[in-house]
Amino acid sequence: MTDTQPVLQIRDAALRRDGNELWSGLNLDVAAGELVAILGPSGSGKTTLMRAILGLEPLSAGTISVGGRPVRKRGNRTIGYIPQSRPLPPDTALRGRDLVALGVNGHRFGLPVPRRADAKRVAALVEAVGAGAFADRPIGVLSGGEQQRLRVGQALADDPDLLLCDEPLTSLDLANQQAVIGLIDRHRRRHDAAVLLVTHDINPLLGKVDRILYIANGRFTLGTPDEVLRSDVLSDLYGANVFVLRAGDRLVVVGAPDAEASHHHHDGARE
Repeated sequence: MTDTQPVLQIRDAALRRDGNELWSGLNLDVAAGELVAILGPSGSGKTTLMRAILGLEPLSAGTISVGGRPVRKRGNRTIGYIPQSRPLPPDTALRGRDLVALGVNGHRFGLPVPRRADAKRVAALVEAVGAGAFADRPIGVLSGGEQQRLRVGQALADDPDLLLCDEPLTSLDLANQQAVIGLIDRHRRRHDAAVLLVTHDINPLLGKVDRILYIANGRFTLGTPDEVLRSDVLSDLYGANVFVLRAGDRLVVVGAPDAEASHHHHDGARE
């Protein structure tokens, strides 16, 4: 990959689901070291876009390439993936350390053979995400924030050039939101990685996000936070009166037709 080639390149992409077109004509280049946030109401196709980049969901038109190569179903070890922070069942028979280890050796066929290099890599990842104090406890008894730190460790196992984060802050309190964002941002800066992050709350990312892709009503807008998070822009996107208000250093979206849309920029303290 050359220095000028985007890490992620999406060209003329369209996506249909159950006979409905979620969006079309999407062109997006994400450069090394860039953080792009994806916002929009439920059902707008944010997670489906993530799945398409992972090669798990076919586009109805257009192409996606990562590192100059078309995406494929077999997976790409230059992509790291952090899923939504859903709590694992209390009786999950894994230690925290084992979850991270799946990112190191889970791609191999057959039974994983313990390797000294793998153990060192897992230990380094556990330390990097601040999970040393709880990595040997059963993962099901850990808090949501602790589990999500381990998922970040798993996603970073191969030092990915592209990090896909699908609502990684959901159900986390403000302190854990900031901790997880800090881990993602540190990887971005140290490895010049590109980051694509789906979120319902842009506030933890303000000051770190370079551009926003906002999808709604089968349409989208792409630009810097100052270009996108404006009353006139979002009103045009939704086809209804939407207001972007500043409350101190936070943003609140009011009046978006979808119930979840009005939660995008909430404080998060009640989560």
